[in-house]
Formats: sequence, structure tokens, C-alpha cells
Amino acid sequence: MVPGVGPVESGRISHGGGFWLVTYAFAVTMAFSGAPAPLYVLYQQRDGFGAFTVTLIFAAYAIGVVASLFLAGHISDWVGRRRILLPAILINMLAGAIFLIPGVPALLVARFVSGISIGMLTATATAHLTELHLTARPGESRVRADLVATAANLGGIGMGPLIAGILAEYAPHPLSLPYLVFEALLLLGAVAVALVPETVERRSIRSAYRPQRVTVPIEARPRYFSAGAVGLTAFAVFGLFTSLAPGFLAGTLHQRSHALAGLVAFLVFASGAIAQILIVRIPLARQLRLGLGALAAGLALLTLGVWTASMTLFLAGGILAGAGAGAAFKGAITTVLGLAPSKSRGEALAGLFLAAYIGLAVPVLGLGLATQFLPTRIALLGFTAALLAVLIVGSRRLLRPADNR
Repeated sequence: MVPGVGPVESGRISHGGGFWLVTYAFAVTMAFSGAPAPLYVLYQQRDGFGAFTVTLIFAAYAIGVVASLFLAGHISDWVGRRRILLPAILINMLAGAIFLIPGVPALLVARFVSGISIGMLTATATAHLTELHLTARPGESRVRADLVATAANLGGIGMGPLIAGILAEYAPHPLSLPYLVFEALLLLGAVAVALVPETVERRSIRSAYRPQRVTVPIEARPRYFSAGAVGLTAFAVFGLFTSLAPGFLAGTLHQRSHALAGLVAFLVFASGAIAQILIVRIPLARQLRLGLGALAAGLALLTLGVWTASMTLFLAGGILAGAGAGAAFKGAITTVLGLAPSKSRGEALAGLFLAAYIGLAVPVLGLGLATQFLPTRIALLGFTAALLAVLIVGSRRLLRPADNR
């Protein structure tokens, strides 16, 4: 429980039950954020734009996430988790309605609004799950909460493209039905959050508002920023598969099925979630080594797949990179939760997600711009080289044995 002055509001169900309701709300909201991925090809056909516009639309989402994390991602430490989670879900429902309006401007606005929601949600939901778990099971370690939170994050994002891709391929109204389905799922998530217990005591004297800042002990900051670099790289890989990868499938690899595009994105994110389950009992230092190694190898393999126009290599590389990114990001979250004081856990997590979502936007935007002037194969090779450089430089401190005792 986070210390404060005012009383903690109880929900209508237990902390243990609330843990799973927040998990559902977290997962379905993240799923909505990934749903447009297999639909971009249809938007391109309808509105007549190219790959760079896709990256701009995707960048609008990432900008919304980063702005929201910077301005609001930490406020739940002061006002309570539910007071941030519920508006975050409702804002994503608003984004779903905007997606139904035709035209590129509506796509830009919808993605930006969705990004605002996700920026409010990610750190808050992760901290809430940790606190619900520790209250329901006092004395236990954080392992279960860490695993469920990161799996809901990645698994949720993966389910979004899968559901949207299947509906777009086999059901009528491919650019409206997926959003209507998610509106219903999000409404259930909002009801669920309204029922769960609060875990943060509201302060009788409200703190003066300030934007996001990193609150970790000074001696821990080098490792904290290294964790941020790992998160940036991992999310750059995920960003590739929720923005430009469906275009690579349809263009370079000549695979035009919307269901397949959704399945590929799902497999990448599902491999990340599964990797987190498999490594849960492994020491942190080994988690990071395995994750970073798989991430680097997967990036190289999927780049080779594009160069050789091999669907098999592209898919294998994506799954391996997704598994590595999932394992590495779990290690980064575990590192940050171990460094942050309990009273500023939300702030520390918001800082990590801020770095991650910068990685989601900037490298993919650079890749989209590069494809306007260079062949896709050359642009992707540069993208991979840049990510590997960040990975090598940023992860060195995390991999030192002395830092992982």
C-alpha cells in the first residue's frame, strides 16, 4: 500500500479478484491500441496514401503516449489508480468512435487520442497490479504481478491485430466492425475497473502539479537509464510490427491476407509474452542476457527475410525478436521496480514507459522516412543496425554481474 493521509477506497470485490479484473482491463485496452495494424493496407487503398503516411499516423499514436506519460503517467501516485485507469479506458473508447470517421485527419486524431489513453494506462495499471497482488498475498514476492502485468501488456497488444485482422478478412465492414467489437470489450473493462479496490491513499493536502520526473536513488540512476535503453529497443521492434510490417508483407513478401498480417503481429507479441512466462524463475542477469541475445538475432533474421523475400525467415525472425524483446522488457521492468521507492513506483514506471514509447515512435518514423528515399531492404538494414548499436551501448551496465546480485 502506498502511504498517504486520506482513507483508501475499497471496491466491491476483493483485492485478489480486483487483480484479475485490472488484468482484463489492461489487456483489452492494449489490444485496442494494436488493432489498426492489419487495417493500414485497407486505409491506404481507401484514402490513397503510402508507407510514410502510415508512419505519421503511427507516430501520432506514439506522440500521444509520450505526451500523456510525461504529463499524466505519474499522477496515480497522488490521486489513486482507479481515478486514472477509468478515464484512460473511456478515452480509448472515444478514439474508437473517431476511427469510424473516414479520412486521414480522423486517423491521425484517433491514433493520438488512443496514445493519450495508453500513456495514462501502462504505468498505472502495472503499479496497480503490483499493489493488488501484494495486498492479496502479503509476504509473497512480486514475481506473479510482474509476469501478469508484462504479459497483459504484450499479449494484449498481440490480440488486437489478430482480432482485427480476422474480422477484416472474413466479416463485413472491415473498417468499422473491429472498432465496434472493441468498444464493447472496453466498456466491460471500464465496468471492471469501477469495481476494484483502490490501493493508493489520497493525500488530504494535494501536491502541486508537476510533469513527469524520474524518482530513483542517485546511485541507481545509471541502471535505471540502461533499463530505459533496453525498453526503447524492445518497443522499436514492437513498433515495426504494428506499423510497417503489414506493408512489408503485402509489398515485398506479396502476402496480402489481412488475417495473416494480424496473425504475424500476434505471434510476435505472443512470443514476447510466452518468453516472459518461461524465464520467470531465471535470475535477472540471465533473463537479460537471453532476451538481448534473442532480440539481436531476431532482428538480423527478419532483415535477412526481407532481403531474400523469404516469408519463413521473416516470420522466424519476428518471433525470435519478439521473444527477446519480451524477455528484455520484463527484465527492464523488474529492474525498475527493484530500484524505485514504493511511494514513487508509478513515477519510475512512467519514466521507463516514456523511454519505451520514444523507441516505439522515433526509429519507426525514421524507417518510414528512409523508405521514401531508399529501397526497403536498405532502409530496414539501417534500422536494424541502429537498434543493435543502441542495444549494445545501453545494456552494458545491466549485464555487469556486480549490478545483478
